[in-house]
Amino acid sequence: MVTVRPFQPGDETALVDAWNRSMPADPTTAGWFKDCVLLDPNFDPEGLRVAVAGDEVVGCAYAVRRLIPLAPGTGLEPDTGWIPFFFVVPEHRGGGLGRRLLREAVAFLEDLGRTKIEFSSYTPFYVLPGADAELYPAAYHLLRQLGFTTLYSPVAMDRTLVGYQAPPEVRELRERREREGYAFRSPTVGELPELIRFAAGEFNPDWGEAIRQHRDPERIVIATKGGRIAGFALYAAYRGIPERFGPFGVDPELRGTGLGKILLHLTMTRMRAEGLHSSWFLWTGATSPAGHLYTKAGYEITRKFHVMRRSA
Repeated sequence: MVTVRPFQPGDETALVDAWNRSMPADPTTAGWFKDCVLLDPNFDPEGLRVAVAGDEVVGCAYAVRRLIPLAPGTGLEPDTGWIPFFFVVPEHRGGGLGRRLLREAVAFLEDLGRTKIEFSSYTPFYVLPGADAELYPAAYHLLRQLGFTTLYSPVAMDRTLVGYQAPPEVRELRERREREGYAFRSPTVGELPELIRFAAGEFNPDWGEAIRQHRDPERIVIATKGGRIAGFALYAAYRGIPERFGPFGVDPELRGTGLGKILLHLTMTRMRAEGLHSSWFLWTGATSPAGHLYTKAGYEITRKFHVMRRSA
């Protein structure tokens, strides 16, 4: 007999083991689970629904809502809740357990007044941007059956850095922009507050927080002109993974000037100088201007996700 209950201390090791049996393409660690679930200020044990057969954890679904703002001035998003992940171990599939877990996660959020429930773009601690219909088709179809619809479908991209060299045209473009007064360098400590405001205000509060928590300005490159920040790119921002590129952005008023191309290649040059063998990220639009820029720089699509929402 399988019972479903809230998380209890002592479940953590069994949950990680069950996760890795259930999602072998996306294994996790005890450290990640501790930092990104249990120690998340928004964590509520009632929202982590754990399925147990005897003394064995056989699945779970995680529901979360904001108890503190993502960043200063962003609010609690009181209408929205998230389900960052759910899973069932292989031998317990096919009997409706996944549906039961997902329904309990949805009910937890709806009972708290959440009218929009998203899978799975919870920042800053999402696992994947959304459902991967290719690797986990049953999970994707279950979400659809329970009323989740696709909002958009971002892609993950990767590029090898083995043998990478910045193209000559990028060096020439940088020289032209420098003659116009642009500078490309790491930010000073005193520039970090402005960079955080720029990233959060022009793009996403999560990007500002990624910069705030970054510990190495040498892994950040900015473009400036006249003392004003025009764009930025960085790596090793998320979970300290050196090969993970981003976030990355250019002032919308300056797009088309080639600043993004320069910043992207300067960052890859620094990554290669550290001996890194690849550059990758989880989230961009395949046909967006950024997606085209990445493709021209040698990145290839490695996965596709569906960011999904259920509305009351």
